[in-house]
Amino acid sequence: MNVIVNVILAVQMLAALAMIGLILIQHGKGADMGAAFGSGSSGSLFGASGSANFLSRTTAVLAAVFFVSTLALAYFGNARPASSGSVLETPAAAVPASASASEAPAAPATPASGAAQIPTK
Repeated sequence: MNVIVNVILAVQMLAALAMIGLILIQHGKGADMGAAFGSGSSGSLFGASGSANFLSRTTAVLAAVFFVSTLALAYFGNARPASSGSVLETPAAAVPASASASEAPAAPATPASGAAQIPTK
């Protein structure tokens, strides 16, 4: 199952990077006005409006792949067996008895309570 999650994660990352690239390549809506005055975009590889259709459809397909892979990762993330509880509920690891006194943390000389920290006159 770990291999499947890694493959889905790789597909999601590739789809995201491809979407970023395609979105940055696309022209805005105002860029079509330049073609009417001879800016040269009508002589592109896909024709006058072919690149907009191709790029927008490819972006939509990649967005769908990204969305499906996100749902699959969420499903596999929740399908794992639950542990004994929250990480916050587990006790901290104690210092082993074999540790020497120099490695163990020293106890503070004054108590850490708030009342002991108030200076007296």
